[in-house]
Amino acid sequence: MRPQLDHMGNHPKFMKPWHIQIFGENISVGDQVHIVATADRNVRLSVWSLGEQSGQIEIGNYCLICPGVRIDSAVGIKIGANSMIASGAYLTDADWHDIYDRTRPIGNTGKIVLSENVWIGDRATICKGVNIGKNSIVGASAVVTKDVPANVIVAGNPARIVKQLDPTIPVRVREDLLAEYEQLDKDLENLSRALLAKNTVYGWLRSIFKPHRDD
Repeated sequence: MRPQLDHMGNHPKFMKPWHIQIFGENISVGDQVHIVATADRNVRLSVWSLGEQSGQIEIGNYCLICPGVRIDSAVGIKIGANSMIASGAYLTDADWHDIYDRTRPIGNTGKIVLSENVWIGDRATICKGVNIGKNSIVGASAVVTKDVPANVIVAGNPARIVKQLDPTIPVRVREDLLAEYEQLDKDLENLSRALLAKNTVYGWLRSIFKPHRDD
């Protein structure tokens, strides 16, 4: 992954990286970013350049990108630290075609900025020019066309505020979980060993040719 990125921070985790598609330059990934892809839900990060215009994707520290996420940039998309983007979400900072001249590429553009600890729900779409405030949540399948303030939940198409978050309740972020990454890696390895302790070659072969419910 590293040769395909302009910058890659420390201790990232790419699950099934052969299903992560990266196109273009100006793509950077911060420290301890987790990107999860699957065979049927590739993650796609695309930056397009046309003449003097070029996009940029910046993914901050401790972010989580889930299967099926697409991020397409023609001018700039910035994702703040500790943000989470759920499966199938789409971020695009351009129309990709002119409204009246459909042969003209890119069309109208506007930078996207996600502040720290933003959570984008399943299949949500973040459109060009949108800024989303700190700690805010975008509901599943929402279509966000306008700025979202901090500490709210938005939902619907077009997205609107449906709830204010309680500012008196402390917010725990991914950095709190991942700060002690060495110990966390050891704990996960020990858990995997415990779960796989009873596995055998025979059991693996049987699960392929004669699987049953317990596999």
